[in-house]
Amino acid sequence: MRSQLAQWFISLSRRTKAVILISADIFFALLAFWGAFSLRLGVFYIPKGDMWLLFAAAPVIAIPIFIKLGLYRAIIRYIEIRALGTIIQACTLYALVFVFVMYQTGIKGIPRTVLPLNWLNIVVLVVTSRFFARWWLGEAYISLSNASHFDRRRKRHVVIYGAGNAGVQLAAALDHGREYKPVAFIDDDKCLHRQKVNGLRIYPFSSLSYLIERHKVSDVLLAIPSATRARKSDIIRLLEPYAVHVMSMPGLSEIAQGKIKVDALQEIEIADLLGRDAVPPDTSLLSANISGKTVMVTGAGGSIGSELCRQIIQLQPARLILFELSEYALYAIEKELQHLCGKEGFGDKIDIISVLGSITHAERIEKVCLAFAVQTIYHAAAYKHVPMVEKNPGEAIFNNIFGTLNTAKAAISAHVETFVLISTDKAVRPTNTMGATKRFAELILQALSQDATHQTRFTMVRFGNVLDSSGSVVPLFREQIARGGPVTVTDARVIRYFMTIPEAAQLVIQAGAMGLGGDVFVLDMGEPIRIVDLAKRMIHLSGLEVKDSAHPKGEIEISFIGLRPGEKLYEELLIGNNVSETSHKRIMRAEEHIISWMELETFLFKIEHATRNNNFEEVREILKYTVVGYAPQCGVEDLLWKQALHLNPDFNNQGKKKPPIH
Repeated sequence: MRSQLAQWFISLSRRTKAVILISADIFFALLAFWGAFSLRLGVFYIPKGDMWLLFAAAPVIAIPIFIKLGLYRAIIRYIEIRALGTIIQACTLYALVFVFVMYQTGIKGIPRTVLPLNWLNIVVLVVTSRFFARWWLGEAYISLSNASHFDRRRKRHVVIYGAGNAGVQLAAALDHGREYKPVAFIDDDKCLHRQKVNGLRIYPFSSLSYLIERHKVSDVLLAIPSATRARKSDIIRLLEPYAVHVMSMPGLSEIAQGKIKVDALQEIEIADLLGRDAVPPDTSLLSANISGKTVMVTGAGGSIGSELCRQIIQLQPARLILFELSEYALYAIEKELQHLCGKEGFGDKIDIISVLGSITHAERIEKVCLAFAVQTIYHAAAYKHVPMVEKNPGEAIFNNIFGTLNTAKAAISAHVETFVLISTDKAVRPTNTMGATKRFAELILQALSQDATHQTRFTMVRFGNVLDSSGSVVPLFREQIARGGPVTVTDARVIRYFMTIPEAAQLVIQAGAMGLGGDVFVLDMGEPIRIVDLAKRMIHLSGLEVKDSAHPKGEIEISFIGLRPGEKLYEELLIGNNVSETSHKRIMRAEEHIISWMELETFLFKIEHATRNNNFEEVREILKYTVVGYAPQCGVEDLLWKQALHLNPDFNNQGKKKPPIH
């Protein structure tokens, strides 16, 4: 009966609901005044004579004041404790006006204590009615919503980790939602244990098993937006053994800027698993090559390139040139940066110029550098997917080696001040074509740096994997977990260094400003992570269990598929041990083998000729000679040509030498 009545009330129009509330407040005004007399006199009071005029005046005075102060504009089921102040303010104003009217009428025989009792009664009646209705209608509304929108499914019971201001706000927001029902808080502060906030008890972490069992908790929500990554990582490690889905609130900065609401829960950031807090940047290094200058980013639509662009915009260059091969990627980053400029108020101050083109087109990139008088280049354009490059080595050689050469020569011709190459840890003692081509690109810049006839400073920044970049394991694992598995890992022994994309881009900008010419900088990537451990943690934090011999009833299986062509069990950042510190604790300078330009130019001619003739046996020998530590796991061959010749053995590349087939 109660539920039906509440749902009937919810279904009424706003105007009808307001009329019902006004009617209730008319009754409360009369009841409060009558109650004041009855309490004061200690009898069941019956008005007499002119006193009826005051009873008639009470609602006439109260209702207009309540309307003016917005008591009938609030949605009752969403009313919050802050509304208490408005209600008290309205009731106080009513009581004061009523006192003034009462004295103006000259009616005698009214005890003075009736006046404060009238105020107290009206406050209690109006406040109690609102919050009772909030509880009554709120529960009924959720039941109705769940029945119509969620097929009568129950709300998921959740525990909120963090009973601070953020946790309390999150609990209040979720109470009004349709999906989650907070059942308790967990907090590390012992002083808060056993206390209650908004009806929810605060427990220590040791009570989590009890809460999961008693309340059938499915999720733990982290409400600690101000915590460091190291602290979040510690908490996540504690939560891993429990079969709960872990989610977190957005950061305080995102909430404060209005980007995300308090209850906009999100999956745990993989960066939080690293437990590594970014080092505050050196602002002078950040702005040195960017602020007020013309900056160009090649590969501007890629993972690193796009993040470089975002951070460059914040440093307010005079002009930012986006050089990108992919039409859609160029369109997407252009739109994003234009929106960012508008929001930050940079709209009229920064020219964003989008250039569609390939770094293998030497004339195109040189014209762009000359036409816009580029001062700084961040060269992020490259083919980086190891197995894909292994299948198509020729394109990787033209793009990674000769594309870098074209861009470097264009920089010299246009008198570019600073050229920063985004390199990779796979360039160190590579076992794959991608790593070898990136190291060869480093050799080109090192050789060009020895030429004193130009003023361009060439700098290389080498680092490992970045989280959530295109082609990385993190989005792949997320997709596989969402599908129900299996999660594919190449080898149980594989370890990798990881860094967040924003931190990597920020360090690249700072390292580029340190370069004197020919420098190879390596970034401190922290401790390496076993890929299989990363997969297990992602499965656990999704509220699932790994299926293996020890847990045959688990939901997600991990499948080991073997190393892909060109992959290593572990990566390195240094070729030798000759490394020195810099002014930044996360950036080191490496001193490595250099080949003179005269000698390197000969190798460039040979490798170009061999690649054009699909002679990848010769390509492999040249790379083995020039790239220290290059140890290909198998012969370098273009699998496209191999497949083509298998289908059409008579095809001989228009009279040229057939590519070797192994």
